[in-house]
Amino acid sequence: MIAASVNSAFGRAGLLVMLAASVIGALTILLGIWQNDRKLLRSAPRYAWLALAGSVLAVIMMQRALITRDFSIAYIQQVGADATPVLYNIAAMWSALEGSILLWGLTLAGFTGAVAWRFRKRSDDALVGWALIVMFVVTGFFALLSFGPADAFANGSPDFNPLLDQRGPNPLLQNHILVLFHPPILYLGYVGFTVPFAFAIAALVTGRLGEGWLAETRRWALFSWAFLSIGILLGGWWSYEVLGWSGVWAWDPVENASLLPWLTGTAYIHSVLVQERRGMLRVWNLSLLISTFALTILGTFLTRSGVINSVHAFGDGPVGSWLLGAFIVIAIVSLGLIFWRGDRLRSPGTIDSPLSREGAFLANNVLFTVFAFIVLLGTVFPLLVEALQDRRTVVGAPYFDRLTMPIGIVMLFLMSIAPVLPWRKASTELLSTRLFWPAWCGVGAIVFSVLVGADGWAPLVAFGLGGFAAGAALRQIVLATRRQGWRGFVGRANGGMIVHLGVIMIAVALASSNSFTHSATLELRTGEVVEWGGHTFQLESNTIELNDAESERALKANVLLDGEQVYSPALTTYLNIGQTIGTPSVRTGLAKDVYLTLEPGAEPGGNIATIRVFVKPMILWLWIGGLVMAIGTLLAAFPGKRQRKAVDPTSAPAGGPLPRSDAEVRAHEVVDPDLVEVGPRSTRTGEGSGDL
Repeated sequence: MIAASVNSAFGRAGLLVMLAASVIGALTILLGIWQNDRKLLRSAPRYAWLALAGSVLAVIMMQRALITRDFSIAYIQQVGADATPVLYNIAAMWSALEGSILLWGLTLAGFTGAVAWRFRKRSDDALVGWALIVMFVVTGFFALLSFGPADAFANGSPDFNPLLDQRGPNPLLQNHILVLFHPPILYLGYVGFTVPFAFAIAALVTGRLGEGWLAETRRWALFSWAFLSIGILLGGWWSYEVLGWSGVWAWDPVENASLLPWLTGTAYIHSVLVQERRGMLRVWNLSLLISTFALTILGTFLTRSGVINSVHAFGDGPVGSWLLGAFIVIAIVSLGLIFWRGDRLRSPGTIDSPLSREGAFLANNVLFTVFAFIVLLGTVFPLLVEALQDRRTVVGAPYFDRLTMPIGIVMLFLMSIAPVLPWRKASTELLSTRLFWPAWCGVGAIVFSVLVGADGWAPLVAFGLGGFAAGAALRQIVLATRRQGWRGFVGRANGGMIVHLGVIMIAVALASSNSFTHSATLELRTGEVVEWGGHTFQLESNTIELNDAESERALKANVLLDGEQVYSPALTTYLNIGQTIGTPSVRTGLAKDVYLTLEPGAEPGGNIATIRVFVKPMILWLWIGGLVMAIGTLLAAFPGKRQRKAVDPTSAPAGGPLPRSDAEVRAHEVVDPDLVEVGPRSTRTGEGSGDL
């Protein structure tokens, strides 16, 4: 009982410190701005670090409770078990509702502390101050959730019997190492978008609506987008390796909840370049950024309120109304601020020609927005029908596939031509010259696809446009490396092209696996060789294996594949829960995977097993494409050879008064070299100009 009281008491104390520091920090900055008190403003970062310390303490106490099996805490009664392996015991913290909110709060407090540290020398700047206020408010909200409706340290049931009632995490969350990485990385993407959102709100409140706040948040948005991208891909990998259906994406509502902010975030990362270059699309960019943050809150509501049924969801919980209320407040406040600043958000420039880089970016934005609307409608429509008509309906994969496939094809086309378009206007002669080799790459991709057996118009169009887009990206990279050497890979333009290559790999891999997967159910007998799909299968034995704690029993069918190696798909029974799940076994290759699952009915020591076999082309290229995207994002985050460090035109001069509008900082404005076209060639053609 001593350990129990320590874990619960110190965990609650940490959450209370986090909540109090967030509230006091926000009020301190607000008072400092109101009174123009620099001393108060400079003290604000301390509260951010104090909130982070409180969150860290709460997480440490939760981990300690899991390690010591502190069954006096309700959450440990729900997910704790002596038989849970160490790594999955760590991951058990985010395997259910209360622990996931705790992890969200830790991530949010970490970003708040990072912002306070990054801008500690400018804490008396009104723009930074208001951004920190927003961060504190959001951090305080999640601290309140953890301290109240999603109390991770609530007292457990006195009737709980540790010898009989231990359950452990959901079996699906303790049979693959990816569960240790997928949720935290996804949360880094979700929560990271709070930073650019906070600065966007700060720009609206202070009236400093130039491009300075964009420069301050570009890397925050870029890295958040990268983490969200990697998190989504890791989720697909987990689904492929764990769920036994051989797929990576099923348009599940929770999958859609992570895709929605990714779509709007991707649109924002592209669209913001137009504002930096031409001062256009200000309202559009603010709307995209606010939508991205709001959709992360909506996604949290969908996964934690019990309104949807999903293998990914946390079931019914008490936080649904809180999260829905937060989503509504964010939407109302943000739209109100945009309406208030409407006159100052008018763009000084216009798009000169659709055949220009800004024209391509605008078309790209429209497509991403339509894509997001389709996904959002398909996700929430069943909820609306159930709420209004008290009947259940399902929006399945055919709806999403039919409506999103044409958009995806047009996006690939835009990826092909956008990199070669100059700013303002392009001539047809210029386009024909720049698109010559990329077009031949597209033709070559189609010819190669046909030679290896591809058919059907949709995959062939996808392969052709993939080759076209890859040719355009490679052309840009080759030109940059010719001019700049190895540094041609660094910078926004060239890093962005590498990201494009990763996206193309993923698109082609998805088109290939979705179009050309074939499967069969085979009955195998020991000693007999079965041929199917160009492969041979031979059952060697059916065996039973117990883990060290004797809490898991796996029935394995040991299958010799192509006479080379034994693969062992299994049915694993978690004895504490009495639940059996399938565990696939996969032979991975560059060209295709052979994916085996064991069907029920096999007996230990028996001579018969029924297996389901899937042959899936190019799955490995999904994960390779994700790695390429991560590398490209890292390269895009740093300035290239032609760029110098940006100077924020909205920052306060040292020792000067707190600027509150663009007019007040105009005297201090310095042209950001990242935001102008550099050199005579880039001014003329837009090539090598340091943008995506």
